[in-house]
Amino acid sequence: MPEFPDLELYLSALTPRIVGQPLQRVRLGSPFVLRTVEPPLAGTWGRKVVAVRRIGKRLVFELEGELFIIIHLMIAGRLQWKPADAKLPGRAGLAAFDFPDGTLLLTEVSTKKRASVHVASGEASLRTFDRGGLEVMTAHLDDFAARVRLENHTLKRTLTDPRLFSGIGNAYSDEILHRAKLSPVKLTKAMTGEEISRLYEATLSVLREWAERLKQEVGDGWPEKVTAFRPEMAVHGKHKQPCPVCGSPVQRIVHADNETNYCARCQTGGKLLADRSLSRLLKEDWPTTLEELEEYVASRGSTR
Repeated sequence: MPEFPDLELYLSALTPRIVGQPLQRVRLGSPFVLRTVEPPLAGTWGRKVVAVRRIGKRLVFELEGELFIIIHLMIAGRLQWKPADAKLPGRAGLAAFDFPDGTLLLTEVSTKKRASVHVASGEASLRTFDRGGLEVMTAHLDDFAARVRLENHTLKRTLTDPRLFSGIGNAYSDEILHRAKLSPVKLTKAMTGEEISRLYEATLSVLREWAERLKQEVGDGWPEKVTAFRPEMAVHGKHKQPCPVCGSPVQRIVHADNETNYCARCQTGGKLLADRSLSRLLKEDWPTTLEELEEYVASRGSTR
């Protein structure tokens, strides 16, 4: 799912292309992508885009007359900028937003169509899409600490909860926790002031660095490859690859559709966190430390 750095990249690419331009029409490739009836989508046609902004993980086009188009990309939704009147691509094409100088395509390469488009009228109506998460990049340490301590959950869950923090998802939470040298399963109520401060600084630095890195890569072009898996990341998507800090193999916890990646040596004092699927398979043989894991792997190799 596109997170803060990716969404900021989209905003920086959209601003010079559509702000000040009239939205000529919207073509729907799938009627199910539009989740609202009132105000009607056709009521946005012909209105100029006043601004583009972000609410959490949603992109918002502000049009004349306080009309808003809200786009949630979810996991597989992406935006493409094409020549004017570009054709919607097959099954992946959900919607086309036509402007005088180009067409913005909303696509989703997934069998589960989760991306959505809403239309809202007035700022009060727009606020209903705000989950209430703290915007860390403009927040003070005290506000950050209050959010961390608000509920007693694991750090991974806390960082990715849109009611607590805005724009952070599975990928960058892994990178933040690795930078902060904190376990993804550490409970927030057990955190010290120093640990919260470290987490705050890591969150700011990781999000800022990646937002700047992506903008530099794209320049004045369009972000064609918005992905949660990047070769320069420290741990996310790097299972079994060496940690860039200590060289130990990156570990993972798999839960449903999500995967948490971490370095046991840097983040958990060498302790391996139980992966439900593997621990069920290995039962009492599940290794609890990196040393036990190395011995287990070595023993498996010697029996072949």
